[in-house]
Amino acid sequence: MKSIVCMSVSLRAACQHASACFPLYRGLSLCNSTGRCANVDVASNTVIALQPCITDVHCFQRQKTRSTTAGVVTAAPPPYITPGNRSNELTVYPTGIRTTHKAAARPPLHLSLYSPHAKAPKALVNTYSLFEEDVIAELCSKLADVPGNDRAEGLATLLGACVEFGLEAHSPPVLILVKESLELLSNKDIGVAQLCHLGKLACALEGRQSPMVTEVVNSISTAIEEDVVSPSEAVAAYSLLTMLYDPASQQQTLMLSALHRQTQRLVHRLKASHVSDILLSLVRLQQRQAISLVLRLSHRASRVFKAFSDDEIFKVLSALMILGQHDEELLVAMEKHLPGRMGKCDPELISTVMEYCLQMRCRSEPIFEAVAENFVCRAERHTNLQIAKQVVTMGRLNYLPQCSNEMFKKLESILMERFSQFQPRSLIDLLHACIHLERFPLNYLSKVFSPYFLQKLQEQGEPPDKNTLGQLTQLHLSTSLECTYYWGPRLPFFLHVKKFSSVDQVFETPMDSLLYKQVRGPLAQLLGGKFFYTRIFAPIGYTIDVEICLDENGFILPMPQWEHTYKRIALCLDGQNRFCRNTQHLLGKEATKRRHLCRMGYDVVQIPYFEFEKLRTQKEQVQYLHNKISPIISKFRYNQIR
Repeated sequence: MKSIVCMSVSLRAACQHASACFPLYRGLSLCNSTGRCANVDVASNTVIALQPCITDVHCFQRQKTRSTTAGVVTAAPPPYITPGNRSNELTVYPTGIRTTHKAAARPPLHLSLYSPHAKAPKALVNTYSLFEEDVIAELCSKLADVPGNDRAEGLATLLGACVEFGLEAHSPPVLILVKESLELLSNKDIGVAQLCHLGKLACALEGRQSPMVTEVVNSISTAIEEDVVSPSEAVAAYSLLTMLYDPASQQQTLMLSALHRQTQRLVHRLKASHVSDILLSLVRLQQRQAISLVLRLSHRASRVFKAFSDDEIFKVLSALMILGQHDEELLVAMEKHLPGRMGKCDPELISTVMEYCLQMRCRSEPIFEAVAENFVCRAERHTNLQIAKQVVTMGRLNYLPQCSNEMFKKLESILMERFSQFQPRSLIDLLHACIHLERFPLNYLSKVFSPYFLQKLQEQGEPPDKNTLGQLTQLHLSTSLECTYYWGPRLPFFLHVKKFSSVDQVFETPMDSLLYKQVRGPLAQLLGGKFFYTRIFAPIGYTIDVEICLDENGFILPMPQWEHTYKRIALCLDGQNRFCRNTQHLLGKEATKRRHLCRMGYDVVQIPYFEFEKLRTQKEQVQYLHNKISPIISKFRYNQIR
């Protein structure tokens, strides 16, 4: 595009007589993509300056001039341009005129993209004079002869300047530019990137319901339907929709659906930055229902994972956690590329990776080992919350790293140094995760169960919720059942939870009803009747899937005679939700539950789904249950005889 800087006679006079600098906004320098500038013929009363491509605010330094003759103004030779002290400044020195001194350099003005500009210093000329009607009209007339995309960029630059300097939508310059833009939009020969630029500015000036926004959305919809959208243009379209999307607008809803379909066709061409930007836009648009697109983007992320920057990985994983989707190949890519980056990346990224693994129930040995080694070496650099996230993930996914001794020594030293700095609930999360790995923080339980800490916990705005009390109760049970040598303070009885079952399944996962239907028939055939109960609450608050009771001779008791029980057998029907997603390891909460039931005197029999589903006939199923239950009954009878 032709590069021009047009100023009115009044602006030139103001600059000469005020002897002040003025910021030259980039919107008044219209440059093409190659960065070359061409001369433009203008009227004799207009100042012309040749400029390089400008992408930010530039300042002309003020120069004091000495008049040669009082009352007589002689024409000055054409100006020449020399570089200033800084790379983003230019200084104009009129030839043939001596300069008395050089003004002190001023820092460049940093303007936000679409926020009204603050008042300029008094030494500056009124920059609003750049937006006089005749100046804008002259600029628009010169833009009329350039190609459509270049013209659109020029108009967008001028509109951006209007937004920057806080002009109202009904002001004459803005009305002129909007009129020109609407005329240009009617030609239907503008690229999607330029349309998105115009749309953002129109939304900033006139709001989401403006005619210009409607025209932009129509033009983009047409381009999407004609399948002429590139990956970068798709990213720009999503970015535009995050500003103006209204679910009640059928036009925008149809456009978004079409954009989803088009992006799915383009997904194999997306770069790493495109993937992260689109996923972030889907989060802002609350598109949890676009499951197919999210999965394809997640799959594409696994292909370009090596090219992601740390910030892009953070965006991708955060978006996938919010959108609730996971691709197994993404985990493979993470296991391949992340361990080598752990030592150099931001601790916040490490915490986000662990948080993602926890939410998706992905137990990854390469990642967890790298995180544990990094924790041993660099834990001091991590915040308390980052430390808690890493330990909590390993505990809840039941993973004990190979360097666990060094890791927990480091954790103990951190707790000793920062104990008072941890938020109470974050500290409880951390200590509660340790018991899942059979690492009992006895040195700190005495502090947690102290009246001072419990009072401090209750003063955190709201009283402790059921989850916090449940965690404290499990910590208490661990000290009572597994650490009988602990003689420190205990949790007061009135703070104990009576049942661990909850809607959010924090402490135990409900029984898989489908697996129970498969087990029920063969189990009744094995026992000679329905001599079992389901969903029984144990005295310590856990829910037992199936309970079988034996008398003193080891015979199975029918339900009416359960008061004569001498031995209890707890059958755990473990569906998929009780295991990590990608392995056959029980979750930490389920492992802790089984340990506590065993300490309470139950014989725990585990019936995992991946074993029972392999059995094809009922005979095989009965034999499988017999092999699981019979040894426990025989052992009990043998002990009774002795």
